[in-house]
Amino acid sequence: MQYFVGDQEYFKGIGKIAFEGKGSKNPLAFKYYDAKKMIGGKTMAEHLRFATAYWHSFCADGTDPFGSSTMDFPFRKSDPYANAVAKADAAFEFFTKLGTPYYCFHDVDASPDSEDAVAYEKTFHKIADELLARQKASGVKLLWNTANVFTHPIYMNGAATNPDFNVVARAAVQVKNSLDVNVKLGGQNYVFWGGREGYMSLLNTDMKREQDHLARFLTMARDYGRSIGFKGTFLIEPKPMEPTKHQYDYDAATTIGFIKEYGLDKDFKCNIEANHATLAGHTFDHDLLVSANHGMLGSVDANQGDPINGWDTDEFPTDVYATTMAMLVILRHGGLGSGGLNFDAKRRRNSTDLEDLFIAHIGGMDSFALGLEVAHKIIDEGLFDTFVKNRYASFDAGDGKKFEDGSMDLASLAAIGRTVQIEKRSGKQEYLNNLMNSYLFG
Repeated sequence: MQYFVGDQEYFKGIGKIAFEGKGSKNPLAFKYYDAKKMIGGKTMAEHLRFATAYWHSFCADGTDPFGSSTMDFPFRKSDPYANAVAKADAAFEFFTKLGTPYYCFHDVDASPDSEDAVAYEKTFHKIADELLARQKASGVKLLWNTANVFTHPIYMNGAATNPDFNVVARAAVQVKNSLDVNVKLGGQNYVFWGGREGYMSLLNTDMKREQDHLARFLTMARDYGRSIGFKGTFLIEPKPMEPTKHQYDYDAATTIGFIKEYGLDKDFKCNIEANHATLAGHTFDHDLLVSANHGMLGSVDANQGDPINGWDTDEFPTDVYATTMAMLVILRHGGLGSGGLNFDAKRRRNSTDLEDLFIAHIGGMDSFALGLEVAHKIIDEGLFDTFVKNRYASFDAGDGKKFEDGSMDLASLAAIGRTVQIEKRSGKQEYLNNLMNSYLFG
């Protein structure tokens, strides 16, 4: 990755973020993330495949439902096109100073939106050329991009699931152009997040028809993407609610069921976000494992929520217990392939210094790096795996194996059940919790 600064340096006084080790007290240095360190035959960088989110990092300004902007961006310009170019310069300066090898964006994060579809298309492709030039200059790559078909008022009733065909067609403009730009930029994946693909009330909703329309739209997008040379993975990002009350991609299991029902499973996988999983009442590692077990773990949005707040707070990940559990799933299932760990996270509203954007990412990268090291050690030593294997040992031979293999009928199973002597077997939960703590803090 080449150090990139455009015509103007925006993050002045901040150089390349270096690894200084866990003893360092420098807030602008890595304590655990050493990109070149080898873990199990791969470098940390190869395992973790970090990406920076364009929207939270260079668009989110601290505005929330209760207050206006608190953050100033030095690249902001009054002309929308000039602003987009300056934003791209600032973004690639940030990527290369921080050392994230990938980035992700929505179309209207990077390029100005327009009521005029033709003007939108023309400007988007001009900005894509600017992004491509910066990719070539820096070596930073596009992990994935997507179309924002949820913010504009026309999408208040959904995009692909909208009851008005004209809105569905307008959404297609953005998705088609986003796929065109993806191929131009060499994107490794393409994401769909159905923020408005759901409903508020069944009194005005034909759920079956909307889900059929969503599947039709995704099928058309898949076919178009393949026709223009996109060879990557299509990803759907589950979320249970917010902004709609009931979203059709509620969680990993629901999304996988939808993908399989409509025959999209050869092309689509899941992009799992930690905060979305917890909003659905699951843990982060639960939705990762559900996806992995179905061969549909594609990529990860790395963040965390606040257990006290019941909404999507999109905080940078600092819970090493959660990152360790996540990396256990990812390592055991062979890594993320073409996916990565995208920081779909934003600074807190009162973290207003430009260096806070670096500090937040450094903390998230360190948390996953430490989680990677601990998870690899856990797998290498095998204590948890051995415990789980022994817990299910009754299915490894004899009648238990016959049951598991499907070579036993219910009557035979019941006959055995009449004669068995059942012993109480502890799940040893406290022991396992303590063992995990010994890896984390020992």
